[in-house]
Amino acid sequence: MTTVHTHDALTARAETLDAQSPLHGTRDRFTLPDGVIYLDGNSLGALPSAVPAVVGDVVHRQWGERLIRSWNESDWWSAQTRVGDAIGRLVGAAPGQVVVTDSTSVNLFKAVVGAARLRPGRTVVLTDPDSFPTDLYMTDSAARLAGLEVRRVHPRDAVAAIAEAGEDLALASYSSVDYRTGELWDLVAITEAAHAVGALACWDLCHSAGVLDIRLDADGADLAIGCGYKYLNGGPGAPAFIYVAERHLADFDQPLTGWHGHARPFEMSGTYEPAPGITRARVGTPPLLSVLALEAALTAYDGLSPADVRAASLSVTGLFIEALDALGVDLPLATPRDDDHRGSQVSLRHPQAFAVVQALIARGVIGDFREPDIIRLGFAPLYVTHVDAVAAAEHVRAVIADREFERPEFTERGAVT
Repeated sequence: MTTVHTHDALTARAETLDAQSPLHGTRDRFTLPDGVIYLDGNSLGALPSAVPAVVGDVVHRQWGERLIRSWNESDWWSAQTRVGDAIGRLVGAAPGQVVVTDSTSVNLFKAVVGAARLRPGRTVVLTDPDSFPTDLYMTDSAARLAGLEVRRVHPRDAVAAIAEAGEDLALASYSSVDYRTGELWDLVAITEAAHAVGALACWDLCHSAGVLDIRLDADGADLAIGCGYKYLNGGPGAPAFIYVAERHLADFDQPLTGWHGHARPFEMSGTYEPAPGITRARVGTPPLLSVLALEAALTAYDGLSPADVRAASLSVTGLFIEALDALGVDLPLATPRDDDHRGSQVSLRHPQAFAVVQALIARGVIGDFREPDIIRLGFAPLYVTHVDAVAAAEHVRAVIADREFERPEFTERGAVT
């Protein structure tokens, strides 16, 4: 089949899949630049169209006119739990178990120390040696303070390592999706193994909340954390979230005892008493502009089920991989091909991955690079269509076939985030 026929066949199929998608039309809920295929929503989500008006109202009316009265009039005080419940609907958590607060790093610190206190006398925490660096740094720091030994064990070996640790294990703490490769791990199996020895499990959902069909309650997670600025589209620096299963809330003793987590904060007591529910995971005064921007961003999911979002994610990423194959793109996949083990990104390997990514960006395909050789392309199905996936694959083919990545302007590295 010629390149033209391949293009026509792939594009026609993509158009049909877009028309049939349960997410048909959701791209209109976002503001995206013309001529851009945005494949970096796993680093910073696109701007939901509902956000600017809400932020404008918060700035000009709620803050500018009503001033401090908005803590009551606009219910700023309850925003963190209100937005937490909105995220809970996307990650399978009943109301009252998720709160939006702080950063992923801070929330992981709370989770590790809190787990150690929920399982006193146990001395081991397991985590993935390939986790995002903040997970490793914070786990090590929290473990030192809590008197835990950190064992870095790959997710594929976690179930066996849990059985070996036995009653010494306090916590198994793993990411749902590998941030470099996009591989999806079996956290349900890890959680069940942890529970079998009386331990707890914490799930890092940074690369899965908003694109996977997460079921925290149904699958028995004890704790979970995640960020608000990736697939949840809350904006740069958007606050993170923490989940504590209802069965643990009464005993969850988190280490950062700020006044917003107090049972009666306005009594201004000199003695800390934790709030009775998930609000005990709060610390200090939150960044309200960011919290309320995230609340507006989450309306992009109105009327959508996590199952439908996941189905669309798998369809779009699957078509992208199929298009690479059909176009003869000879790059190794770092991401599994099968649906059961793929998150919502496709990562490719190339010895000059940085330059390839820069060449793609010059073509309007925005992805990112991870050391040492990963071209990382995130597919947020609410605004990345099947037609986008085919077009992106054709751009990859052109960059590789024409060796555009060898141009000097693409090989010089500056700061990369």
